[in-house]
Amino acid sequence: MTQAKITLHGTPLSGHTHRVELLLRALGLDFDVVPAPADVRRSEAFRKLNPLGQIPVLQDGDLILADSNAILVYLARRYAPESDWLPQEPIAAAQVQRWLSIAAGEVMHGPAIARMIAQFNYDDDPVRAGRVAARLLPFMEEHLSGRSFLAAEHPTIADLACYSYVAHAPEGGIPLDAYPAVRAWLRRIEALPFFKPIPPSPIPTRG
Repeated sequence: MTQAKITLHGTPLSGHTHRVELLLRALGLDFDVVPAPADVRRSEAFRKLNPLGQIPVLQDGDLILADSNAILVYLARRYAPESDWLPQEPIAAAQVQRWLSIAAGEVMHGPAIARMIAQFNYDDDPVRAGRVAARLLPFMEEHLSGRSFLAAEHPTIADLACYSYVAHAPEGGIPLDAYPAVRAWLRRIEALPFFKPIPPSPIPTRG
């Protein structure tokens, strides 16, 4: 029986969509991306997919699944259960979960929110976002000094979850110049054979 094509609802500039698309590409899965800009997300049809009106949403046969990190876990377990993307070993699995939490916490409330404010006029506090990023990036720099990836000696879904908004932090006015280990990690992700970049946005002028 032929596997039905997967549908990913999202937008090209969304880091949440991007992390899922990277894993779909890494796993060699057949998928379509359906645009879901703000007006679509407000529609009744989209709210049936995700009542919170957020992207991404994954459709895989009868399954409708929202939340990018949940989608990463699903895809890894469903389509690559023996792979390194989501390790089975307890300590490695816990390390992945820790970084998924950081992606949903500090990465989201720091670099991601700063970028949303600068690029999309998102209604939030840029000073708070800057403070969160100022705690996160030195922590990541120390963690990545002497290691190649976040949770293991190989890339995992933790790296995909954290990559997009950290890589595009300068688009939120948060420079990465002071973090060479973080920048080296970003380059390692970008060198993976399945990698596809997010289209760039302007870097805000620093006053």
